[in-house]
Amino acid sequence: MKIIFKALFLCFSSGLFAQQIIEVPHETTTTVQWEGNEKEYFSEIWQTQVVTNVSTPTMEVFAPENPNGTSVIVAPGGGLYALSINSEGNDVARWLAERGITAFLLKYRLVPTGEDGVQEISMEGATNPQRIMQRVAPVLPLSIQDGLSAIEYVRTNAQKYKLDPHKIGFMGFSAGGAVTMGVAYNYNEKNKPDFLVSVYPWTTAQPVQEVPQDAPPMLVICATDDPLGLAAGSIELYSSWLKKNKTVGLHMYSKGGHGFGMKQQKLPSDDWIQRFYDWWEVEIGE
Repeated sequence: MKIIFKALFLCFSSGLFAQQIIEVPHETTTTVQWEGNEKEYFSEIWQTQVVTNVSTPTMEVFAPENPNGTSVIVAPGGGLYALSINSEGNDVARWLAERGITAFLLKYRLVPTGEDGVQEISMEGATNPQRIMQRVAPVLPLSIQDGLSAIEYVRTNAQKYKLDPHKIGFMGFSAGGAVTMGVAYNYNEKNKPDFLVSVYPWTTAQPVQEVPQDAPPMLVICATDDPLGLAAGSIELYSSWLKKNKTVGLHMYSKGGHGFGMKQQKLPSDDWIQRFYDWWEVEIGE
Protein backbone atom coordinates (compact mmCIF):
# COMPACT_ATOMS: atom_id res chain seq x y z
CA MET A 1 0.00 0.00 0.00
CA LYS A 2 1.36 3.39 -0.87
CA ILE A 3 2.08 5.40 2.25
CA ILE A 4 2.18 8.81 0.64
CA PHE A 5 -1.07 9.89 -1.00
CA LYS A 6 -0.34 11.66 -4.26
CA ALA A 7 -2.58 14.62 -4.95
CA LEU A 8 -2.41 16.52 -8.19
CA PHE A 9 -4.12 19.87 -8.08
CA LEU A 10 -5.78 21.21 -11.20
CA CYS A 11 -6.68 24.87 -11.45
CA PHE A 12 -10.16 25.08 -12.88
CA SER A 13 -12.21 28.24 -12.80
CA SER A 14 -15.61 27.24 -11.56
CA GLY A 15 -18.14 29.30 -9.68
CA LEU A 16 -19.44 26.22 -7.87
CA PHE A 17 -16.61 23.94 -6.87
CA ALA A 18 -12.88 23.41 -7.16
CA GLN A 19 -11.62 20.20 -8.72
CA GLN A 20 -8.69 18.13 -7.56
CA ILE A 21 -7.28 14.83 -8.85
CA ILE A 22 -6.21 12.29 -6.23
CA GLU A 23 -4.33 9.08 -6.92
CA VAL A 24 -6.14 6.44 -4.92
CA PRO A 25 -3.80 4.41 -2.68
CA HIS A 26 -3.51 0.93 -4.15
CA GLU A 27 -1.32 -2.13 -4.26
CA THR A 28 0.34 -2.97 -7.55
CA THR A 29 -0.49 -6.29 -9.14
CA THR A 30 1.31 -8.80 -11.31
CA THR A 31 -1.85 -10.68 -12.32
CA VAL A 32 -2.96 -7.99 -14.80
CA GLN A 33 -0.66 -6.17 -17.20
CA TRP A 34 -1.52 -2.87 -18.90
CA GLU A 35 0.22 -1.36 -21.91
CA GLY A 36 0.09 2.32 -22.78
CA ASN A 37 -1.68 5.11 -20.97
CA GLU A 38 -5.26 5.74 -19.89
CA LYS A 39 -7.34 6.96 -22.83
CA GLU A 40 -10.28 9.35 -23.06
CA TYR A 41 -12.26 9.82 -26.27
CA PHE A 42 -15.72 10.07 -27.77
CA SER A 43 -17.04 6.59 -28.57
CA GLU A 44 -19.00 6.52 -31.81
CA ILE A 45 -20.37 3.12 -30.80
CA TRP A 46 -21.78 4.28 -27.47
CA GLN A 47 -22.26 7.89 -28.59
CA THR A 48 -20.68 9.26 -25.43
CA GLN A 49 -17.36 10.24 -23.90
CA VAL A 50 -15.47 7.32 -22.37
CA VAL A 51 -12.28 6.55 -20.46
CA THR A 52 -10.47 3.25 -21.06
CA ASN A 53 -7.32 1.33 -20.06
CA VAL A 54 -7.22 2.66 -16.48
CA SER A 55 -4.25 1.11 -14.66
CA THR A 56 -3.86 3.69 -11.87
CA PRO A 57 -7.03 4.49 -9.91
CA THR A 58 -7.79 8.17 -9.33
CA MET A 59 -10.58 10.34 -7.99
CA GLU A 60 -11.66 13.79 -9.11
CA VAL A 61 -13.15 15.88 -6.32
CA PHE A 62 -16.27 17.97 -6.94
CA ALA A 63 -16.32 20.10 -3.80
CA PRO A 64 -19.26 22.49 -3.28
CA GLU A 65 -18.69 25.90 -1.79
CA ASN A 66 -20.94 25.02 1.14
CA PRO A 67 -20.62 21.27 1.77
CA ASN A 68 -23.42 19.71 3.83
CA GLY A 69 -21.12 17.01 5.23
CA THR A 70 -22.31 14.12 3.04
CA SER A 71 -20.01 12.71 0.37
CA VAL A 72 -20.61 10.23 -2.45
CA ILE A 73 -18.01 8.27 -4.38
CA VAL A 74 -19.31 7.88 -7.94
CA ALA A 75 -18.27 4.80 -9.98
CA PRO A 76 -19.34 4.99 -13.66
CA GLY A 77 -20.17 1.89 -15.68
CA GLY A 78 -18.90 0.50 -18.97
CA GLY A 79 -18.53 -3.26 -18.65
CA LEU A 80 -15.16 -2.84 -16.90
CA TYR A 81 -13.74 -2.11 -20.36
CA ALA A 82 -14.58 1.60 -20.19
CA LEU A 83 -16.10 4.31 -18.03
CA SER A 84 -19.10 6.28 -19.28
CA ILE A 85 -17.47 9.34 -17.82
CA ASN A 86 -20.16 11.97 -18.43
CA SER A 87 -23.71 10.65 -17.95
CA GLU A 88 -22.61 8.26 -15.19
CA GLY A 89 -19.74 10.38 -13.90
CA ASN A 90 -19.19 14.10 -14.39
CA ASP A 91 -22.87 14.94 -14.78
CA VAL A 92 -23.76 13.00 -11.64
CA ALA A 93 -20.94 14.56 -9.62
CA ARG A 94 -21.89 18.10 -10.66
CA TRP A 95 -25.56 17.50 -9.80
CA LEU A 96 -24.59 16.30 -6.34
CA ALA A 97 -22.17 19.18 -5.76
CA GLU A 98 -24.80 21.71 -6.77
CA ARG A 99 -26.84 20.43 -3.82
CA GLY A 100 -24.03 20.51 -1.29
CA ILE A 101 -22.94 16.86 -1.53
CA THR A 102 -19.20 16.46 -2.08
CA ALA A 103 -18.67 14.03 -4.96
CA PHE A 104 -15.57 11.97 -5.68
CA LEU A 105 -15.57 10.67 -9.26
CA LEU A 106 -13.70 7.36 -9.20
CA LYS A 107 -11.75 5.96 -12.13
CA TYR A 108 -11.21 2.40 -10.95
CA ARG A 109 -8.93 -0.08 -12.69
CA LEU A 110 -10.27 -1.51 -15.95
CA VAL A 111 -9.60 -4.40 -18.31
CA PRO A 112 -6.44 -3.63 -20.31
CA THR A 113 -7.50 -2.58 -23.80
CA GLY A 114 -5.96 -1.11 -26.95
CA GLU A 115 -6.98 1.94 -28.94
CA ASP A 116 -10.73 1.43 -28.54
CA GLY A 117 -11.92 -0.52 -25.52
CA VAL A 118 -15.57 0.03 -26.45
CA GLN A 119 -14.99 -1.59 -29.83
CA GLU A 120 -13.31 -4.54 -28.11
CA ILE A 121 -16.19 -5.23 -25.73
CA SER A 122 -18.73 -4.69 -28.52
CA MET A 123 -17.02 -7.22 -30.82
CA GLU A 124 -16.58 -9.76 -28.04
CA GLY A 125 -20.18 -9.30 -26.96
CA ALA A 126 -21.31 -10.15 -30.48
CA THR A 127 -18.91 -13.05 -31.13
CA ASN A 128 -17.65 -14.43 -27.81
CA PRO A 129 -19.44 -13.16 -24.68
CA GLN A 130 -17.58 -15.64 -22.47
CA ARG A 131 -14.37 -13.85 -23.37
CA ILE A 132 -15.69 -10.70 -21.65
CA MET A 133 -16.19 -12.53 -18.37
CA GLN A 134 -12.75 -14.15 -18.68
CA ARG A 135 -11.11 -10.74 -19.03
CA VAL A 136 -13.23 -9.15 -16.30
CA ALA A 137 -12.61 -11.88 -13.70
CA PRO A 138 -9.05 -10.90 -12.66
CA VAL A 139 -9.77 -7.15 -12.80
CA LEU A 140 -13.01 -6.83 -10.81
CA PRO A 141 -11.33 -7.64 -7.45
CA LEU A 142 -8.86 -4.83 -8.15
CA SER A 143 -11.71 -2.46 -9.00
CA ILE A 144 -13.44 -3.37 -5.74
CA GLN A 145 -10.22 -2.73 -3.81
CA ASP A 146 -10.04 0.69 -5.49
CA GLY A 147 -13.57 1.39 -4.27
CA LEU A 148 -12.75 0.37 -0.71
CA SER A 149 -9.51 2.36 -0.75
CA ALA A 150 -11.42 5.40 -2.01
CA ILE A 151 -13.79 5.20 0.97
CA GLU A 152 -10.88 4.91 3.39
CA TYR A 153 -9.18 7.91 1.79
CA VAL A 154 -12.30 10.06 2.07
CA ARG A 155 -12.86 9.02 5.70
CA THR A 156 -9.22 9.67 6.61
CA ASN A 157 -9.39 13.11 4.99
CA ALA A 158 -12.93 14.01 6.05
CA GLN A 159 -11.86 17.05 8.04
CA LYS A 160 -9.89 18.41 5.10
CA TYR A 161 -13.01 18.37 2.90
CA LYS A 162 -15.41 19.44 5.71
CA LEU A 163 -17.15 16.08 5.66
CA ASP A 164 -18.89 13.88 8.19
CA PRO A 165 -16.81 10.66 8.31
CA HIS A 166 -20.04 8.76 9.00
CA LYS A 167 -21.91 10.00 5.90
CA ILE A 168 -19.81 8.57 3.08
CA GLY A 169 -21.83 6.95 0.29
CA PHE A 170 -20.86 4.84 -2.70
CA MET A 171 -22.87 5.08 -5.94
CA GLY A 172 -22.14 2.82 -8.92
CA PHE A 173 -23.66 2.25 -12.34
CA SER A 174 -23.73 -1.11 -14.17
CA ALA A 175 -20.13 -2.38 -13.86
CA GLY A 176 -19.72 0.37 -11.27
CA GLY A 177 -22.76 -1.22 -9.62
CA ALA A 178 -20.83 -4.50 -9.50
CA VAL A 179 -18.03 -2.58 -7.80
CA THR A 180 -20.63 -1.15 -5.39
CA MET A 181 -21.81 -4.66 -4.53
CA GLY A 182 -18.23 -5.81 -4.08
CA VAL A 183 -17.70 -2.92 -1.68
CA ALA A 184 -20.89 -3.95 0.15
CA TYR A 185 -19.58 -7.47 0.72
CA ASN A 186 -15.91 -6.79 1.52
CA TYR A 187 -15.59 -3.75 3.77
CA ASN A 188 -13.91 -3.45 7.14
CA GLU A 189 -14.20 -0.79 9.85
CA LYS A 190 -11.97 1.68 8.01
CA ASN A 191 -13.55 1.41 4.58
CA LYS A 192 -17.19 0.65 5.34
CA PRO A 193 -19.60 2.78 3.28
CA ASP A 194 -22.35 4.53 5.24
CA PHE A 195 -24.86 4.10 2.41
CA LEU A 196 -24.96 2.49 -1.03
CA VAL A 197 -26.66 3.40 -4.30
CA SER A 198 -26.59 0.60 -6.85
CA VAL A 199 -27.85 1.74 -10.26
CA TYR A 200 -28.71 -1.10 -12.70
CA PRO A 201 -25.93 -3.21 -11.08
CA TRP A 202 -24.16 -5.85 -13.18
CA THR A 203 -25.21 -8.78 -11.02
CA THR A 204 -23.95 -11.37 -13.49
CA ALA A 205 -20.39 -10.17 -12.85
CA GLN A 206 -20.95 -9.71 -9.10
CA PRO A 207 -23.70 -12.09 -7.95
CA VAL A 208 -25.87 -11.34 -4.94
CA GLN A 209 -24.32 -12.77 -1.77
CA GLU A 210 -25.02 -13.07 1.94
CA VAL A 211 -25.84 -9.71 3.46
CA PRO A 212 -23.37 -8.47 6.10
CA GLN A 213 -24.80 -8.29 9.61
CA ASP A 214 -24.05 -4.56 9.82
CA ALA A 215 -25.00 -3.80 6.22
CA PRO A 216 -25.47 -0.07 5.49
CA PRO A 217 -28.65 1.39 3.94
CA MET A 218 -28.98 0.78 0.20
CA LEU A 219 -31.02 2.22 -2.66
CA VAL A 220 -31.35 0.10 -5.83
CA ILE A 221 -32.37 1.65 -9.17
CA CYS A 222 -33.09 -0.11 -12.47
CA ALA A 223 -35.54 -0.37 -15.38
CA THR A 224 -37.71 -3.39 -16.10
CA ASP A 225 -36.81 -3.21 -19.79
CA ASP A 226 -33.04 -3.28 -19.15
CA PRO A 227 -31.82 -5.16 -22.27
CA LEU A 228 -29.05 -6.84 -20.26
CA GLY A 229 -31.64 -8.46 -18.02
CA LEU A 230 -30.46 -6.70 -14.88
CA ALA A 231 -33.92 -6.03 -13.46
CA ALA A 232 -34.12 -9.50 -11.90
CA GLY A 233 -30.71 -9.14 -10.27
CA SER A 234 -31.63 -5.71 -8.95
CA ILE A 235 -34.78 -7.13 -7.36
CA GLU A 236 -32.76 -10.00 -5.88
CA LEU A 237 -30.31 -7.51 -4.40
CA TYR A 238 -33.14 -5.44 -2.92
CA SER A 239 -34.83 -8.56 -1.56
CA SER A 240 -31.63 -9.76 0.11
CA TRP A 241 -31.45 -6.54 2.15
CA LEU A 242 -35.19 -6.65 2.86
CA LYS A 243 -35.09 -10.23 4.17
CA LYS A 244 -32.43 -9.21 6.69
CA ASN A 245 -34.51 -6.24 7.83
CA LYS A 246 -31.93 -3.76 6.53
CA THR A 247 -32.80 -0.27 5.35
CA VAL A 248 -33.33 -0.52 1.60
CA GLY A 249 -35.26 1.15 -1.19
CA LEU A 250 -36.03 0.18 -4.79
CA HIS A 251 -37.02 2.27 -7.80
CA MET A 252 -37.87 -0.02 -10.71
CA TYR A 253 -38.98 1.96 -13.76
CA SER A 254 -41.09 0.24 -16.40
CA LYS A 255 -39.01 1.84 -19.16
CA GLY A 256 -35.53 3.30 -19.21
CA GLY A 257 -33.32 0.67 -20.80
CA HIS A 258 -29.72 0.28 -19.72
CA GLY A 259 -27.16 2.98 -19.10
CA PHE A 260 -29.62 5.86 -18.82
CA GLY A 261 -27.54 7.67 -16.21
CA MET A 262 -28.17 11.40 -16.51
CA LYS A 263 -29.48 11.12 -20.08
CA GLN A 264 -32.86 12.71 -20.74
CA GLN A 265 -35.20 10.28 -22.50
CA LYS A 266 -38.53 11.90 -21.58
CA LEU A 267 -39.23 8.97 -19.26
CA PRO A 268 -39.84 8.77 -15.49
CA SER A 269 -36.35 7.26 -15.15
CA ASP A 270 -34.97 10.69 -16.08
CA ASP A 271 -35.68 11.77 -12.50
CA TRP A 272 -33.99 8.87 -10.71
CA ILE A 273 -31.33 11.11 -9.16
CA GLN A 274 -33.99 13.33 -7.59
CA ARG A 275 -35.52 10.18 -6.12
CA PHE A 276 -32.10 9.34 -4.71
CA TYR A 277 -31.96 12.80 -3.15
CA ASP A 278 -35.39 12.28 -1.59
CA TRP A 279 -34.22 8.96 -0.16
CA TRP A 280 -30.99 10.52 1.10
CA GLU A 281 -32.87 13.31 2.91
CA VAL A 282 -34.97 10.76 4.81
CA GLU A 283 -32.37 8.05 5.50
CA ILE A 284 -29.12 10.01 5.79
CA GLY A 285 -30.09 13.64 6.16
CA GLU A 286 -28.00 16.72 6.70
